Formats: sequence, structure tokens, C-alpha cells
Amino acid sequence: MNKIYVCVFLILLVGVSFGQDFDKVEIKTHKVTDSIYMLEGSGGNIGVCIGEDGVFLIDDQYAPLTEKIRSAIAKLTDQPIKFLINTHWHFDHVGGNEKIGEAGAVIVAHENVRKRMSTEQVVKAFNRTVPPSPKVALPVITFTRDLKFHFNGEEIHVTHAAQAHTDGDAIIYFKNANVVHTGDLYFNGMYPFIDAGSAGSVDGIIAATDQLHKLINKQTKIIPGHGPLSDAAAFQSYSAMLKKIRDRVKEHITAGRSLEETMAMKPSEDFDTKWGQGFMSPEQFLSIVYQTLAQKK
Repeated sequence: MNKIYVCVFLILLVGVSFGQDFDKVEIKTHKVTDSIYMLEGSGGNIGVCIGEDGVFLIDDQYAPLTEKIRSAIAKLTDQPIKFLINTHWHFDHVGGNEKIGEAGAVIVAHENVRKRMSTEQVVKAFNRTVPPSPKVALPVITFTRDLKFHFNGEEIHVTHAAQAHTDGDAIIYFKNANVVHTGDLYFNGMYPFIDAGSAGSVDGIIAATDQLHKLINKQTKIIPGHGPLSDAAAFQSYSAMLKKIRDRVKEHITAGRSLEETMAMKPSEDFDTKWGQGFMSPEQFLSIVYQTLAQKK
């Protein structure tokens, strides 16, 4: 495993910054609708729904950024954070849970998020352990399949995507506003990271994109886990790319080719310029795709 891949893994799972100066991180606010915003900083994109009922927050990036995130929200509303939902358990999405939970927000997530956050996790790829989170940072409401919120005049649907980016992914859909937050099921403009150590898989990611296609239309605004605010056309391009690369790698596995032989065939070459210049290199992405498909064989 190369050093770049190890660094990416650590950043996602334990919030290690590798020299990143969080003091220099700026929280940028992007208006999605009159009541829904996307906050961009360091880590996963944050969703914010404001209204007379309070603030409905989706993810919270790293712990050192919590006060900056609160300040950005305070510019939008003077209402408190009532609900915080985590799209999955990685620390660039749940790092602020402790402080936001201490302030009284009700934390919600899939039951596997609570399980992973409340127990020590072993990252076998580089023999690293992730300690359990403090009690106040854990989800206090969990679900297995789906649930619904009626909040700020919105009907907010939360749906589980099984064994996709992880085993605890949640899709959050604002039905009235026609806005969806995908969590890390969607890396806009980049090959996605799939956490095979948390039961993620390329087939699961693709199944999740199929779930999302049933929700969205041409007017839907999409908040991805990483990357800029998106729309249905860009998401369709992402989904098609995943399926094409998955199918090509699967053909090589069926033909009995090793990972090295498959890489030499460059099954993602025609997509690398567009998708391989961001979070994951083509080699890193192909390695994970091969791994998760080979395990199923």
C-alpha cells in the first residue's frame, strides 16, 4: 500500500490532518434554496436546513472546525441546532459531534454508525486502531432502514444504503425542496473512496446510485459528500463511470487476471483525466474496486 493511500485512509477515519492548519480553513456557505445551505470547509460537505423549528444539520467535519461551523450557521439563523444526522462514521463527517452533542443537539444515524463509533475499530490495512468516541458524540437515535422528519416545513426522508461507502451510509432527501445530500456515496468530479474495511463495496456504491436515481430529477439539487454542489446530469455521469469501470474490472477477474495484470490493462484510462485528478488516484481506486469484487467471487 503506498504512502498516499495510507494518508487518505487516515484522514478519513481518524481525522489526522498531516500538518493541516485548521486555523486557516475557511467555511464557505453556498445557498441551495431559501432554507437549505451547503457548508464547505475541510472534510465532508455539510448540509444545513434552517427555519422556525431550528437547525437540521447534516455532518460536521473535524472537531477543530466546530466553532467556525457554528459561526457560519449563526450568520444564517439565530435558531439552535436541534438535530444532527451523520451520513456515516468517518471523522471528517462526525468530528464535531462531541461539541454539538454537548450543546443539546439530538444526534441521529444508522445503527452501524453508532456501533462503529462506540467501539474500537481496527484498520487492518496499516494495523491502526481507532478508539471509541465519547458517549456525548454518539447517535442517540438510530435506524436500520429509513425514517422521516417533519421539520421546518420540510418532509425529510432518510434512507440507508447498504454496504456502499461503508455499512452505515444514509441518504437525506428534502422532498419539498427537491434537495438531496448523498454523503460519501457521491464524490463530485472524483473517483470515490470506498472503505472496504467498513464493509463498503463498489457494487454497494452502484446500488446506492440506483437508489438516488429513483429520487432525483432534472431539477434536483445535489449536495455531494465531497466536491461542488451538483445536479442530475453530473450525477448521471458519475454513476455511468462507476458501472463501466466495475464491469471492466469484473471481466478481468472472471478471466483470472491478478490485480497487477488488471492494472496493466488500464481499465479506467478513458476516465482518468476527468475523474482521477482528485481525492483518489486511478491506481488507488482500481485497487479498491478489484478488492471488493474479488472478495465476492
